[in-house]
Amino acid sequence: MPFHLHFDETDLLRCRFALSPLWETQEAVRTLHRRARHGYHLPWLRRIEEGAAGLDLTPLWLLMPESGFNPDFLCPPPLGPLAAFAEELAGLRATDPAVARDEMALALADNPGGLRSPTGRRMLADPARAVQELADLLEQAWRVMVEPHWPRLRTLLEADIAYHSRRLAEVGFERLLGEIGPQLHWADSTLTVAGTRGDHSRVLGGQGLVLMPSVFVWPDVVGGYEPPWQPAVIYPARGIGGLWTEAAERTPDNLAALLGRARADVLCALTEPAGTSALAHRLALAPSSVSAHLKVLRAAGLLTSRRYGHQVLYERTPLGITLSGQES
Repeated sequence: MPFHLHFDETDLLRCRFALSPLWETQEAVRTLHRRARHGYHLPWLRRIEEGAAGLDLTPLWLLMPESGFNPDFLCPPPLGPLAAFAEELAGLRATDPAVARDEMALALADNPGGLRSPTGRRMLADPARAVQELADLLEQAWRVMVEPHWPRLRTLLEADIAYHSRRLAEVGFERLLGEIGPQLHWADSTLTVAGTRGDHSRVLGGQGLVLMPSVFVWPDVVGGYEPPWQPAVIYPARGIGGLWTEAAERTPDNLAALLGRARADVLCALTEPAGTSALAHRLALAPSSVSAHLKVLRAAGLLTSRRYGHQVLYERTPLGITLSGQES
């Protein structure tokens, strides 16, 4: 079902990229509920299975109908480009209970049996309590399912934003939308998001648009948020196909013999731009060792680097791509 976003000239000046750990957490909860659809994330599902088994996520799942309305208050668009989970969770806890009740009612109505269920009735009877309980559940889900993997996920999301920001400067907004996903179509100052959850239109009215890459939203593109929230489009981040692949599984033996195993692992791990800390976490190496390997690889012409936000991101040069035997 399509979602139509109508722009004027001021909206184009207020488009921005952002990432949201709270969004990733609620999408991780959704992915766990619909695990059969998410082949890309099977390694992650296996890793979190034991911990997730101790969580009762039923109230959240009731508010996640397969199609139809999903409550905006559970994960409003972040105000800044690099939101912290604690900041976003505090915003959720401050939700007006009347707003929460209206949105929960809409979501429960779109989930067969949701309004009649004991959990659904209890949430609507005391929305203030429901907001706090839902926030508690999302915090538990973050600790168990997302936070242990956040350095890897954040690196991928930041790399996507860096890449698409560069493409925006190179090719402009209309062509960028087509590159982000085939579900996005631009015509007559209107962005149509095909196949999203819901079927409606919104005039942006000078608020602009937030573009948010997501790991767990795959394979969907989601267009949403009703007033007073800034509208957003959430799309699958680049490179998730290799997200859960360990470096040792993709490093050719002949490359390891040439460069040394650890240095070759660093080169092959850079399927997307990444910083020192994220690479160290992914490869289970000391940050100082990874930093030394990156310095050597960069001096050899196999990597380039650029600053993004609080960190330096490294990516492979054409020579580094050729040596690693992988497409970037």
